[in-house]
Amino acid sequence: MGTADPRGGRRPRSVLFPFAFLLFTFVLVRLDLLPFPILYCYSAVSLTTFLIYAVDKHAARGNRRRISERTLHMASLLGGWPGAALAQRLLHHKSQKAPFLRLYRFTVLVNCAFLALSGVLWGSWRLP
Repeated sequence: MGTADPRGGRRPRSVLFPFAFLLFTFVLVRLDLLPFPILYCYSAVSLTTFLIYAVDKHAARGNRRRISERTLHMASLLGGWPGAALAQRLLHHKSQKAPFLRLYRFTVLVNCAFLALSGVLWGSWRLP
């Protein structure tokens, strides 16, 4: 699955998964299997989530008031999980805390399930 981390944990092989997800979403939009605004929403919320992680990382380094984990998880649940995945990998933020990562993965699954449901509903509401 991942490569060994020198600090003893596991880490993802690359940052390709969030990009692959966004590319897959783009393809579904182009095939008219999802509404076009979904792609914009995922992109905007992912960028915002990445920035939230960056602010929290900066606050952690400066020993200042932090952004709550609940806020980070809500951002992921609302579609920002690709940005969160990139932030975890590129900023090395919240990438070692196992309880946080378990809940983060759950938010990814729930968000993807809602995306699949919206695709089914979009398909049933479109006119032939």
